[in-house]
Amino acid sequence: MSWFVLVLSGVLEAVWATALGRSEGFSKLVPTAVFGVAIVASMAGLAFAMRELPVGTAYAVWVGIGAVLTVAWAMATGGEPVSVAKVLFLVMIVGGVVGLKLVH
Repeated sequence: MSWFVLVLSGVLEAVWATALGRSEGFSKLVPTAVFGVAIVASMAGLAFAMRELPVGTAYAVWVGIGAVLTVAWAMATGGEPVSVAKVLFLVMIVGGVVGLKLVH
């Protein structure tokens, strides 16, 4: 259950990071509200997962999922250019996250 919650929390990290970017310094209501809800839920899920998972592993997985999804979403929506190098490095992050799960 902790791993499921941790992955969901990592997805929510990408949601709040994207919403933060779209809030334009908290001047837009909807993205700001999405940011607030998503960051609280994401942190709560991370805290829940850390009850059973080591802090370092849980945090690295949470950040890795959030970072990869945030960049992938930005590339998919045209907010960030796509390059072979970026995709390769994102795959490396995913490999690290999977590796942490396998050795836990």
